[in-house]
Amino acid sequence: MTPARRSRGAATPPREAPDLFALGDAGAGEGVTGAPSSRDGGALDAAFGAADERGFPVAPGESPAAAISVATLTRTVKDVLEGAFPPLWVRGEVTDFKQHRNGHWYFTLRDQEASLSCVVWSRDTRRIPAPPDEGMTVVAYGQVTLYPARGSLQLAVKSMDAVGDGLWRKAFELSRARLERDGLLDPARKRALPFFPRRIAVITSSGGAVLHDIVSVTRRRNPLVELVLIPAAVQGEGAPASLCAALDRLAAWGGADVAIIGRGGGSREDLWAFNDEQVARKVAACPVPIISAVGHEVDVSLCDLVADWRAPTPSAAAERAVPVLADLRHEVGALARQLQGAAAGRVRDARRRLEQASRHGAQVARRLVEHRRLTLERVAGQLHALSPLATMTRGYVVATTPEGRLLTSAQVLAPGDGMHVRFRDGTVETRVERVTRHDDPSMEQE
Repeated sequence: MTPARRSRGAATPPREAPDLFALGDAGAGEGVTGAPSSRDGGALDAAFGAADERGFPVAPGESPAAAISVATLTRTVKDVLEGAFPPLWVRGEVTDFKQHRNGHWYFTLRDQEASLSCVVWSRDTRRIPAPPDEGMTVVAYGQVTLYPARGSLQLAVKSMDAVGDGLWRKAFELSRARLERDGLLDPARKRALPFFPRRIAVITSSGGAVLHDIVSVTRRRNPLVELVLIPAAVQGEGAPASLCAALDRLAAWGGADVAIIGRGGGSREDLWAFNDEQVARKVAACPVPIISAVGHEVDVSLCDLVADWRAPTPSAAAERAVPVLADLRHEVGALARQLQGAAAGRVRDARRRLEQASRHGAQVARRLVEHRRLTLERVAGQLHALSPLATMTRGYVVATTPEGRLLTSAQVLAPGDGMHVRFRDGTVETRVERVTRHDDPSMEQE
């Protein structure tokens, strides 16, 4: 519980309790301060009508005739207790903790000498980070009251802290385990931040120093980068819902290259909105890369664990997101020179490869021409060897008729027929004087 709540509890004025015995001192017709109402079911009405043997009225419960109901007594004691004790802090060890299906928590606070029954109504459980563990020493803030149905004393707890940070640590570890089980803490799912973002969304309080720091760092490093504020509450009971709504607006907008979510330093309670599991899941599901900058370097939140990059402070987040414009220009110039040198080198390499290919092609062409020439010469020699002209050089001639028909047999000639005889170097016209047939010498003709 925060000190502010303690001061409110301490300042609560005690309520006046009805005095069941005021009737014994009051005269006829005088009003009774805090007299029970008609809700007591008529039990006190009958008691006020009782009188002793002298006819004087008696106080409720003073005689059998003036007996009061159990409900009247327990409600009166309840009012007396709540009026006598303002809300206060109680220290003890938790035992017999039970969580009812309707959301209420029941447990007992003990020390070495006494025990006290406690209840946390379901509407108040959301103020407590996590259910306490059995045997955990806690300080509970609540109202001492009486449970009329059983007539038992109990403490209606509104808030509770473990001695140290037990409840907060337990709530953190439980949420972290669920996020890890769903793979949201896996480093492999984290996205790289853009090298040169043109528009950065900032989710934080519109009136805090965080926004001023981010704006200052951004303007100093690169005034060309545009900042867009998505305002959200960063502490208090409504902060988780406000942060979730801001993340939904960021996802629906889709106009940012990267986003920064966070706030400045503060107490554990001030930073607890960024340990809300629903907020952490919204950060993990956001389509825009997110830098988380919550508190100082020693403060680690669930949003830090699921974000794509964790910054120790909001100023460091802006430095990580925004590159220095002068450095960018220098780097671009260096890249341009590297590109120019690389292009010139590629041209030189291409020219050298082209020259090598040209020389190789000329060599291949010469070898191919030489091979074809030798092949042609070989084929020409073979053709020449088969040519009739080559045969004629060895003394052979070709005989044809005057009309040019080839004479291949002596049987087609007769004495007196004309005939042309072709030699290697010319043709002779002659006539047949005699035909001799070598296959049948007896058939020679003159």
